Amino acid sequence: MKSMAKLMSITLLGMGLFCTSVVADAQKGQMVFLKKLKVSCGFNGVMFAQKHTQDEWEAIKGIGKFKAEILKFCPKAKIEAKYIPDIYDFVYEYAKDSDRV
Repeated sequence: MKSMAKLMSITLLGMGLFCTSVVADAQKGQMVFLKKLKVSCGFNGVMFAQKHTQDEWEAIKGIGKFKAEILKFCPKAKIEAKYIPDIYDFVYEYAKDSDRV
């Protein structure tokens, strides 16, 4: 019985940590935009995110054109591939049709 309680506690703790990291990606993407893209874009991250709806952002990412879309609005931007997933999470979270803004 004690081992079952320990297993449940560990499982709940693990799930709690996973949920926190999922939320952190959009926050990290916002910080990356602020530090790496804001100056070259000339506007803030929320304005960038609202260029498309969530479905549009999802479609752009789905066809592999997300980085090209960043460069379309921010032609002087230099963005590393490792930041792309976090920036995507951010723009999806704050898209034109999201309830975040």
